[in-house]
Amino acid sequence: MAANRRPTLADVAREVGVSAKTVSRVLNEDGPASAQTREQVLAAVAKLGFQPNLMARNIRVGGPDTTIGLVVPDLGNPFFGAVARSIEDTVRDRGLTLLMGSSADDPGRERALTDTFLARRISILMVVPSVGADHAHLKTHRGAGLPIVFLDRPAVGLATDSVVSSNRTGAHDGVAHLIAHGHRRIGFVGDLPTRLYTRRERLAGYRAALQEAGLPHDRSLVTNAHDQHGASAATSQLLGLADPPTALFAGNNIVALGIVTELARSDRKDVAVVAFDDVALAEALEPALTVVAQDPEEIGRTAATIALARLDGDRSRTRTVTVPTRLIVRGSGERPAPVLQEA
Repeated sequence: MAANRRPTLADVAREVGVSAKTVSRVLNEDGPASAQTREQVLAAVAKLGFQPNLMARNIRVGGPDTTIGLVVPDLGNPFFGAVARSIEDTVRDRGLTLLMGSSADDPGRERALTDTFLARRISILMVVPSVGADHAHLKTHRGAGLPIVFLDRPAVGLATDSVVSSNRTGAHDGVAHLIAHGHRRIGFVGDLPTRLYTRRERLAGYRAALQEAGLPHDRSLVTNAHDQHGASAATSQLLGLADPPTALFAGNNIVALGIVTELARSDRKDVAVVAFDDVALAEALEPALTVVAQDPEEIGRTAATIALARLDGDRSRTRTVTVPTRLIVRGSGERPAPVLQEA
């Protein structure tokens, strides 16, 4: 056997001196084989480093693969990494393996990934949907009993289970916190695209807090960014207004990093900041960053628990579970508004 070729079933059979069918019977435990033959086959498998093709076997016998397919927008985002880790921890005892792919928030790429996972006959499909994606194509698979759970954002065109954060309530609480510290001009830097479910929900929470306090919604204070550099530019734009904000609400953790970077660069220590979603080393900043923290571990655990229940035969109505957020006070959101604004 060539050194750079993966060993095959035929290689194992040749090593033992039996037929490939006999090797298959031993490995799949689906037919008679003597104890001696079984011992020889397993020894040859170990010697050659043979890995059975579980996907091919499952397709042959008509069963599902022992994997979960998870599609996320960005593998580099710590939030989705925490969600995936929690899913893995929850399903590990069931002998399931998690496979991940990044859609880059592109509907076409998301569809290609889900099709790839479905071709493997996965046991469970989990998706963080892209903006503009239509999930009606999954109706047949869901109807056939495949557990499908959407995370962070609900599906479009498909009635299925979803697990999301309390985006609107969390944003409301963060902005209300700034208002309670005397701020009346509060900027909002949200994610892009503007049709993104989480962005829309968080903006609605921002506006609700303003309305509750009797403050006007000034469109000039609302801007957007999809990365740290864009958030820095958006912050600079807001601070350059004739009547600039005295506080900023960051729509997500990436935006928050851009805001903090720009404030440090421009030596603006007078602007209060609250971010939606926690940031690594938030407590190491000066001042430490006040955040509305999501619970990615609970999102992953809840989604996996629902999926496993569906896998076990739960046929109850689909549901959306909302995981609460919590305000973590650390210092940046407690900077008081200028005295002149309070007068």
